[in-house]
Amino acid sequence: MLSSKIIKKITACCCMAAVMLAASGCSDSKSYVSNSNEPKELKITYVKSPLNIPSIIDKNLQTVSKEFAKTDTKISYPEINSGAKQTEALAAGSLDICSALGGTSAILAASNGVDLKIVGIYSRAPKAFTIMAKDPNITTVSDLTGKKVAGPKGTILHQILVAALAKNNLKPDSVELLSMDIPPSVNAMLNGNVDAALVAGSDVLRAQKAGAHIIISGEGLVDATIVIAARGDLVKNNPDILKRYLSAHRKNIDYMNQEQAKAYDFTAQATGLAPEDVVTMAPWYDFDPEIKTSDIEDLNATQEFLLATGLQKNKIDLTPYIIKLYK
Repeated sequence: MLSSKIIKKITACCCMAAVMLAASGCSDSKSYVSNSNEPKELKITYVKSPLNIPSIIDKNLQTVSKEFAKTDTKISYPEINSGAKQTEALAAGSLDICSALGGTSAILAASNGVDLKIVGIYSRAPKAFTIMAKDPNITTVSDLTGKKVAGPKGTILHQILVAALAKNNLKPDSVELLSMDIPPSVNAMLNGNVDAALVAGSDVLRAQKAGAHIIISGEGLVDATIVIAARGDLVKNNPDILKRYLSAHRKNIDYMNQEQAKAYDFTAQATGLAPEDVVTMAPWYDFDPEIKTSDIEDLNATQEFLLATGLQKNKIDLTPYIIKLYK
């Protein structure tokens, strides 16, 4: 028979082994173990406009933060709406992931030497990007000839304007483009200071309620591709970080599809939109994050626009900048 001292020693050893096993993660196949190369903090942009429902859901549910809490990785969310400022921060190393970056901004940055990779698609929303006018006599693209148009230069909206003009056998200089952000552009149009405006997202509804009308949207012209981009060295050294981020991002999309009423309520609260406006706008957006052949084609068309307008000086091969992490 074993003595009481030996039994106590065996019991103590078993307890210690159990503790060590739990700590190592062997008792939970879903746990994660950090490696020495993983960053202790990730900076991911929070961009809620024009109607970035998955990001708003994440803000409410903290899906990404909870995923990275498994490895004690701190997540911060700088609010940087400007695409140019996002890529500047990426280049400076003060930002890790651009959660929603215009395809134009991503391509311009890459052509200027910024080490970034497109790892997913945030949205495609050609119906959400429009050319609008308040003057009832301006109803077609051809009516814009010789007119003043306000809107953000070098963006998807600018690309739609150029594409719409070309479709009507008009050159870019057929109109006078005054570069300004969307809300001031709408105000200038409503006040009669310009003839038309390049308008996206909730500002489309605002302009319509003030008496403006849509001349044309991006549908059939461009896909209005918004991408998910990350620092090149982060993708190279820690691809699993991006896979985990994208997995959490997809959970937010699933929540949007499964809990639509709650998702739309979150969005209305975050944007100040009326709930019925969110219901109207939401179908304009395709949030499937997988990079498809059509997305690559649209990005290549975007580069041609940037080159044709002189906004981009050097053509690049986009292939090395696009990394398909979804399988």
